[in-house]
Amino acid sequence: MLLKQETLRGIENGSITVAFRRWRRPTVKTGGTLLTPIGQLAVEAVDVVSIYRVRLSLAGPDPRIALREEIPEGAELESILQRLGRLDARGASGPWTCGVLKILRERPAERAAELARAFGMDKAAFKANVRKLKGLGLTESLRVGYRLSPRGKAVLSELGDCPDLSDRASR
Repeated sequence: MLLKQETLRGIENGSITVAFRRWRRPTVKTGGTLLTPIGQLAVEAVDVVSIYRVRLSLAGPDPRIALREEIPEGAELESILQRLGRLDARGASGPWTCGVLKILRERPAERAAELARAFGMDKAAFKANVRKLKGLGLTESLRVGYRLSPRGKAVLSELGDCPDLSDRASR
């Protein structure tokens, strides 16, 4: 569910608690959460009126922000590497996770379109892939482009020369 910046500011200051959507079916559910630039939103209710009415409130900061600073070790690091292996195994054009991490390390704050072109990937697919890495706390969105988080730098350091992670996917 996408919300405009002015709506997010209203939710943050408490002046907006309801959003309306014309959906064929809801894309959020009561009790769920949404990660937004202002933090994590709680979906308090989704009611059908002539359109969908969604009651929202700020649930707290985006948990990925704290995750970015946590340097994984041991079992947690292995779990991340396995997750990257699964992402690579499902990649439409083959393994991509290590390559995307490397290009973000080498070219921070560069426009997504330029990074996607350099990586040989469609811009929408590139951005979707970066969001997957962001969910693991490995990347940060900037006003323009992205950069690796401290967590992402640590994981990339562990990866070295972009090994094929697909063998880890089944573990």
